[in-house]
Amino acid sequence: MTAEVRVRRCAVLGSPIAHSLSPALHRAAYAELGLGWSYDRFELAEDGLAPFVEGCDRSWRGLSLTMPLKVVALALGQVEPLAARVGAANTLVFEDDGTRTLHNTDVPGLVWALGQVGVTAVERATLLGAGATARSTIVSLNRLGAQEVTVLARTPARAEPLVVLGASLGVSVAVLGWDAPLPPADVLLNTAVAGAADAVAGRAAASAPVVFDALYDPWPTALALAAEAAGCRVVNGLDLLVGQALVQVELMTGRSVPAATLMAAGRAALPAAHP
Repeated sequence: MTAEVRVRRCAVLGSPIAHSLSPALHRAAYAELGLGWSYDRFELAEDGLAPFVEGCDRSWRGLSLTMPLKVVALALGQVEPLAARVGAANTLVFEDDGTRTLHNTDVPGLVWALGQVGVTAVERATLLGAGATARSTIVSLNRLGAQEVTVLARTPARAEPLVVLGASLGVSVAVLGWDAPLPPADVLLNTAVAGAADAVAGRAAASAPVVFDALYDPWPTALALAAEAAGCRVVNGLDLLVGQALVQVELMTGRSVPAATLMAAGRAALPAAHP
């Protein structure tokens, strides 16, 4: 009989990865739970994911996946329904029976993060950006009851899959160019790359009472500063990271930890994340 593996390995994979706060959060969770587990980070491009996963032995328990790995990961195991609907997985779990399961914790993570500032229902939303994170955002908004989502995209054709996804959920998604006027919304969410939203920060912040910016380093962003000046409630990428990590920790360890534990670890690690 094979001896039980007591010390388990986990890691976050992606590119770029040096800035990731996931190690700080997950290590804090293990300390809270009294687990002697390890959690590392590995720089990995799309073509390196399958070989990495195939090379993991029975000591491995879970992987957090960030860009650009969330789509290619879907080919590496049993895809849970939410990840299949989003078309992206940010979590791979090595199950005890030797199988692999793929999950999306970004969706419940964003719902949790918005809930921390009192947003439990949304009717109209504006979304900046059309990448993989935008897909999870559309599904999160659907969970909050959104009926209408306006997407601003620098390349509107890239946002067409969001229209299709929205239609499958019963959400009307309209795509506009980056310089288009912003309609009033209950919440504005930025999933674009760093600096992309700077040029529209002022009018974006003026269009909604709640602003979510998926970035957390560097912080504050131009959008966050504009939102604070406009009196908006602001949610940042660390809030999302904590929300999705709460679910990841439970998937990997089978146990839960207080959100405050992860938030404190993330805030403490932020200065060290700067070059």
